[in-house]
Amino acid sequence: MRIAVTGASGFVGGAVCRALTAEGVTTFAFGRRPAAAPGHLGGAPYRPWDLARGPLHDPPRVDAVIHCAGSVTDWGRPADLFAANLTGTRSALATFPDARFVHVSTASVYDPSRPSVMATEDEAPVRRYLNAYGASKAAAERLALARGAIVLRPHAVYGPGDTTLLPRVLAAVRGPVLPAVGTGGQRISLTSIGNLVQACTLAATVPDAVPRAFNVADAEPVTIDAAFRAILRERGVRARPVYVPAALARPVAAVAEGAFLLAGRPEPPRITRYAISHLAVERTLDITAARTVLGYRPHETSFAGAADW
Repeated sequence: MRIAVTGASGFVGGAVCRALTAEGVTTFAFGRRPAAAPGHLGGAPYRPWDLARGPLHDPPRVDAVIHCAGSVTDWGRPADLFAANLTGTRSALATFPDARFVHVSTASVYDPSRPSVMATEDEAPVRRYLNAYGASKAAAERLALARGAIVLRPHAVYGPGDTTLLPRVLAAVRGPVLPAVGTGGQRISLTSIGNLVQACTLAATVPDAVPRAFNVADAEPVTIDAAFRAILRERGVRARPVYVPAALARPVAAVAEGAFLLAGRPEPPRITRYAISHLAVERTLDITAARTVLGYRPHETSFAGAADW
């Protein structure tokens, strides 16, 4: 089998490449960066490709595409986010029109204005989002589904090579305290990189897989407090989570976002309404469809070994 992987120079795409090549799958890696270390790709041949600029000329013949490319930041210019997520998806679809297409989306397409309680796939996308990240990912999903793609929706992907979740948690620590929002008891579905790679591989290879959306998460939800304490313990950080009610944090986040936008700051404030919407209320996913249709068998949430990530 021959599989193309977009976003291969990034966290998820690189992990997918390594898993495919380890199984002996002929893999073609594409990424926005000029080059990628062979070890990051499992030895797969690499070709630079900025999908926001359009389809690829002279693409290889492949049986499937695992589309991992796109923006992973929830803070930025809307035009840039839509170019990375929507235009990039359009370019990938146009480049490989006859291949099975696996689109790696996000659980951010669910309604940010209310908790997601074991959400099923038919509850998204919705009409309104808190930022251009959610809106652009939803638009990309709609396009991919209309073209017969298989869509995967992970939430808060973590593991070796993580550049988002773990760094944000550790950056928030202030001395002996990890400031957080909510109560700590809210349940959340997390997605380990190993589980997401398994879902990507299954979606690309399972015979007669149905073009539709699938939630992808660890075997069972955990409480946010348990997740925070496990991260801190594994990293050897002597701090404890301290929680602020979401009702108090939201207006502070709105003011912080406004100030950063006025100042033209490229980085996000330490607290955003988007982050609150994903960590301060329940965000759990029903993964029955992935288990039943794809044969997905996820592992439990674990931060073991996080000291080396």
